[in-house]
Amino acid sequence: MRRKIAWTIIVLAAVLIVIEAMRFNFTALPKPGPLETRFANRAKLFFIGRASREGIPPAPQDKQASIETGSTQYGLDCAICHATDGHVQGTPGQWMYPRASDLTSKRVQSYSDQELFWIIQNGIRYTGMPAFGKTETQDHIWGLVNYVRTLPSTSQEATSTR
Repeated sequence: MRRKIAWTIIVLAAVLIVIEAMRFNFTALPKPGPLETRFANRAKLFFIGRASREGIPPAPQDKQASIETGSTQYGLDCAICHATDGHVQGTPGQWMYPRASDLTSKRVQSYSDQELFWIIQNGIRYTGMPAFGKTETQDHIWGLVNYVRTLPSTSQEATSTR
């Protein structure tokens, strides 16, 4: 009797899983739910943190020159998705899933410089973030990291426009 109940529960669970899987799709149009977002963000933080612990070259000594280089590179490589101000998504960035990140947000700014370098160099699979490691020099990538740190946050801009 117990065996029959156990098999019934297993079959019922399998049927429910199949029904739910049939409803699942990979469209990027609707905003994902909170559970999916939380899971994806936690996984991303874990794997980026782990991967960025090794193999990151030292930052350039002349930070101001690096920021200037980064400003130029940002306009060429990043502004199309993250917009020129870093916190308003460009047209392609609005329709990606996950959406293009607000580079001035606390979440992005809380990454270490090494983590930002790793993200720019390697990209993030299954997102719109491309890898620039084969097309940009390490100095250019550091320039982007340093430039992203200079982008004003939304609250700073609101204060300065009053």
